[in-house]
Amino acid sequence: MKRILSGAILALFLSLAANAAGPVPTKVVRLYPEGQGVDRGIVENGVQITLGPLEDNGLRGASYARNQNRNMTNIGDDACLEIYLPEKCNGQMIVDAPGGAYWVVSMNNEGSFAADWLLQRGYAVCVVMYRLPNHHHCVPLRDMQNAMRYCRAHAAEWGVKQIGVMGYSAGGHLAASASTLYVDEVTRPDFSVLVYPVITMEEFVTHAGTRNNLMPKTADKALVERYSLERQVNAQTPPAILLLCADDDAVRPENAIRYYQAMQRHGVPGELHIFSKGGHGWGFNIEKFGIDDHLSPDVRKSFCETMDRWLSELRRQL
Repeated sequence: MKRILSGAILALFLSLAANAAGPVPTKVVRLYPEGQGVDRGIVENGVQITLGPLEDNGLRGASYARNQNRNMTNIGDDACLEIYLPEKCNGQMIVDAPGGAYWVVSMNNEGSFAADWLLQRGYAVCVVMYRLPNHHHCVPLRDMQNAMRYCRAHAAEWGVKQIGVMGYSAGGHLAASASTLYVDEVTRPDFSVLVYPVITMEEFVTHAGTRNNLMPKTADKALVERYSLERQVNAQTPPAILLLCADDDAVRPENAIRYYQAMQRHGVPGELHIFSKGGHGWGFNIEKFGIDDHLSPDVRKSFCETMDRWLSELRRQL
C-alpha cells in the first residue's frame, strides 16, 4: 500500500510514534493548513473541502506528547487527521476521536492502536487529533465536523459507503456531540460507537475535568444543556452502540445509560453493553503493543466481537 505523508508531518509522526507499534497512516492532513488565524480549511484542486477553524483556541506553539504513549497536548494550529486505508475497504469508515478529558488526545491506545484493529477487518479509519478546547467549547466539534466533511469528500475513491464516529471518554463526548449537534447531512454520522463516554455536563454526574476544560469558566445553563447530550438526542440521531465497564470510577456509567435511555425514548436503534470489570481508559491497550490490558481476555474478546458484529449488521444494510 502506498503511504503518502508530507516531509514535515511525516517527521512529526515518526518522532511521536517511535515508541509505538501501531500502523503508519496512509496520509496525514492538517485541518487548518494556514493556522487558526485564517478562516480557511482544506482546499484541494481549487475546491474548498472543509471549513475554517471558526474560533481560535488560544494555544500557541507546536503540539507535543506528554509521554511515550502519544498523549498529545497544546493542540492548536497543527490539528490534523491521520488517515488509515485498508487494502480493500469493507464499505465502512470510522472517524475516531481519542479521549483525554479535553486536556490531551490519547493518540495511541484510542487512536492508532484502534486503527490497527479496524484495518485488519477492512475498516477505513480517520483518527482526529482535534484542537483542545481550552474553554472554547465549539472548537473540538468544529474539527470533528471538518473531519466528516473531508472523509465524505473522499469516500467514493476510498470505497466508503458509511461513515460513523467512534469516541472514548471525552472523545466519546465529542463523538456524541457530532451525532447530536451536526449541521447537515454531510456532518451527520451514519452511526456512533461510544466507549466509556462522557455524555452529560451536569455536575456530579459528568467527569469534572472534561467539563472544566470544555466549558467557559462561567458557563451558563443553556450551554450546560447544549453539551449535555442526552438532552440533544432526537428521532434523527444516528444509531449507536455504547460499551463500558460497571466499575468505571472515572466516568460514571450513568452517562452512557442516560444517552441510551434517550435513544429509547426517541426510537433510535442501538445497544448498551456494560461489562463487569475493566475500569476506564483501556481503549486498545493490548499485549500486541507491549501494554497490560485492563480487560480480561474474555471481556476483551466480547468487546471486540460485539462491536464488530454490530457494525457488520449496519453494513448489511448497504
